[in-house]
Amino acid sequence: MKIEKTVDRNSKEKLYVQIYAIILEKIAGGEWPSGTQIPPEDELCRIYDVSKVTVREAIQELAREGYLKRQQGKGTFVLYSVPHPGLTMRTRLTEDDGVGEGVNVRKEIVERGVKKVPDEVKTLLMTEEPIYYMRRKKMVDDVSYDEEFFIPLFLLPDVGEEDMSAKALYELIEEKGTKKIFKVQQTIETTRVAEGAVPVFTMPEGAALLISRLFISHDASPIAFSRLIAGGETYRFQMEFERIK
Repeated sequence: MKIEKTVDRNSKEKLYVQIYAIILEKIAGGEWPSGTQIPPEDELCRIYDVSKVTVREAIQELAREGYLKRQQGKGTFVLYSVPHPGLTMRTRLTEDDGVGEGVNVRKEIVERGVKKVPDEVKTLLMTEEPIYYMRRKKMVDDVSYDEEFFIPLFLLPDVGEEDMSAKALYELIEEKGTKKIFKVQQTIETTRVAEGAVPVFTMPEGAALLISRLFISHDASPIAFSRLIAGGETYRFQMEFERIK
């Protein structure tokens, strides 16, 4: 693996922050894709002429944010390649962030059970094992939602016995999960609903909002994934954030 950038000792930016930025650029730019083993700490120290404390601090921060994962006796590996989220914030996570108050919410399970993990989810959850899949219809006044949840069986072994029409996945993981949620990476993007693409829902053809959430544990491993498609002409999404760094 070729590393071209080096640290700027005349910069006011701390050395570990510069090492952090260099490694992150390799990950986000695709030079170090998911599963890549990064150079060992001693080699990074030699390449950048910095101390092991500096390198370790940068790696620990990247691992805390979910980009890297340490494996005892093997090394440090890229967990997944995603753009850096920028300013780190704290928010209260709920299942109905975009709903608001004073609305009529109806939920109905339309499909659930153990199934083969889809290819696009396999990469996110880093597993080839069967997962528990749930698809739910949610109506908020006149707006239709298509919700999907992908849950590794190790996380909630008895999830098939839970009433998921009433309980939020986040609450269930916190109560009974073998791992807990440390952070959530959320992506909001526009998409299109083709005619007949969501046959079990009353969702109009045309533009829609896609909200994806990847749930990550304290050891930086992904533990669940959900996605929601919202139809209708308007959609209001409101969250409150608090800066933590």
